[in-house]
Amino acid sequence: MIQKILMVYPKIPTTYWSFDHALPFIGKKSSFPPLGLMTVAAMLPPKYEVRLIDLNVATLKREDIEAADIVFVSAMIVQKGSFEQIIALCGECNRPVVAGGPYPISSYQEIKGVDFFVLDEAELSLPRFLADLEAGHPQKLYRDSGKADITRTPVPRFDLIDVGAYDSMPLQYSRGCPYNCEFCDIIEMFGRAQRTKTSEQFLRELDAVKASGFRGSLFIVDDNFVGNHRRVKELLRTVVAWQKNNDYPFSFFTEASIDLAQDDELLDLMVDAGFRMVFVGIETPDEATLAFTQKRQNLKSPILESVEKIQRRGIEVTGGFILGFDTDAPDIFDRQISFIQQAGIPIAMVGLLNALPNTQLWRRLDREGRLKRSTTGNNTHTLHMNFQPRMPESTLIDGYKRVLSELYSPKHYFERCLTLLRRMPPGTKAARSTSWIEIRALLYSLLKQSFSSHGLHYWRYLFRVLSTRPRLFPDAMALAIKGYHLFTITGEISAADRFLFKVNAARHLIQLRVDRIMHSRKRRLAASMERSILRQLSKVQKKHGTFNTGIQVHLQQTFAEFTQRCQVWVSKLRLVASIS
Repeated sequence: MIQKILMVYPKIPTTYWSFDHALPFIGKKSSFPPLGLMTVAAMLPPKYEVRLIDLNVATLKREDIEAADIVFVSAMIVQKGSFEQIIALCGECNRPVVAGGPYPISSYQEIKGVDFFVLDEAELSLPRFLADLEAGHPQKLYRDSGKADITRTPVPRFDLIDVGAYDSMPLQYSRGCPYNCEFCDIIEMFGRAQRTKTSEQFLRELDAVKASGFRGSLFIVDDNFVGNHRRVKELLRTVVAWQKNNDYPFSFFTEASIDLAQDDELLDLMVDAGFRMVFVGIETPDEATLAFTQKRQNLKSPILESVEKIQRRGIEVTGGFILGFDTDAPDIFDRQISFIQQAGIPIAMVGLLNALPNTQLWRRLDREGRLKRSTTGNNTHTLHMNFQPRMPESTLIDGYKRVLSELYSPKHYFERCLTLLRRMPPGTKAARSTSWIEIRALLYSLLKQSFSSHGLHYWRYLFRVLSTRPRLFPDAMALAIKGYHLFTITGEISAADRFLFKVNAARHLIQLRVDRIMHSRKRRLAASMERSILRQLSKVQKKHGTFNTGIQVHLQQTFAEFTQRCQVWVSKLRLVASIS
């Protein structure tokens, strides 16, 4: 009989947007916990004993799995590698696995080792699985194409996590988005009719987070928080009152469409409620591309003006940008750099276009015979396309790397930070007191960044903030710390490119030398060359191991090919050496 359920959340690889290198500044282990598993846990009957292990903050041990009757795993595509390791360990421990989340939804037919797939919205598919499980005849697959009534979704189980390990807590208000962007998989999973929770329900979730002891920023994970302006205004009015009654324990950040800027009342309510940041899918400054990809909501008003308007209300804008659209012209790289600099968007999430499964883009490319491989879900480190782009792929990737290196040079990054801070109201955060976490972050930053390779740019930036926007110094420090992560990742990608160049050069040189030895058939030279190859392989393996897992995905193909070629060369040389 199933009584003990272990929930496991896979490791997210280090990428531009994980901010792993910034977390030590504030003494945290991860950005936020797995809201999906915490919500599923709240849906389970009380008779089940539930434990949750997040591999981003803790280690999964064999005894953890052996102590459970069944294991639940949820994953995004980018977590595929860690997901597979978890499944393999569960198999070794002979424990059944239940899988759900975006990665299993898109790829369940290809995933091995999972006993039960509970897919789509858990409010609909989970009860059927649990009923069959308790009856003793669970099925392999549970799907439901319906859309759940999320007003019945329970409050997530915050008691299952160590809230002190995380920088932010996640909450969800709505599902679905009214827009129809060709490359988006959200509308495929959750639909275009936005469903919302009630205001009372959302306030109960705020109460639950507050009761957990957490204080700080809350991430409203909606893919478009402002998809229904009327309803979200109703919510925000109640949140404003709740914040006042509870002495403002939280600030908020979320994702929203750019039409937020056209609704002054909505902007004012978000500011009053405590929203400090919003992520906007800008994608490109090219209007023809926006029309081609069906992102027409970005054409209703000039994007630069909209971004600046949001910033001047006191909300930082972070932006999503994509390279690799069919309509991208050769000048798109310079245009993206110029636009992002003008917009004053410090955190610009620039990625290569990937065709996600079950999207309109995927289906179109499939019809056109242009799909090449499945996506890794990491569009910043996997420097190849999973489809054949119109622009030569090498040109696109080289241009993309140039965009990243220019945007995340300390000079350009701090310039964007200053542009943003000049636009922000000088008293945005003056009312709140400085926390111990901010003091720790300041001291850590001064110690770490003052003597770094970008130390001169760092101090120039801080002096300019202190002389022009001193009351926004805490905001400026937060941006500087994020910059440290972004500079580090950019450096790692550059180092990875140098590594690839050296490996390819070594491969070419070794091939020439092996060919000569095979022609001469000299045993002594064959034995010496074998030792040289093994030393070179050991160096390459050691260097490969120093890169983070996200970078290793980028290096995987070249590393695997080099390792395989070394094995072939060694076998050939040993054959020569064995000839008497």
